[in-house]
Amino acid sequence: MGLEILYILIPVSMSLAILGLIFFLWANHSGQFDDLSTPAIKILDDEDLERISSTGEER
Repeated sequence: MGLEILYILIPVSMSLAILGLIFFLWANHSGQFDDLSTPAIKILDDEDLERISSTGEER
């Protein structure tokens, strides 16, 4: 029972590593990591405050 578990764990871990690499390459190819700074800046944008103050009410 000792080392026989490695016959299962090594292929499973290699399969998960390959699957993770495939998902990373797919996300990289689809442009997921092209613009990392804009989402962080968008949260600081006061566009919602300007819309509320110009109309006087919140939508």
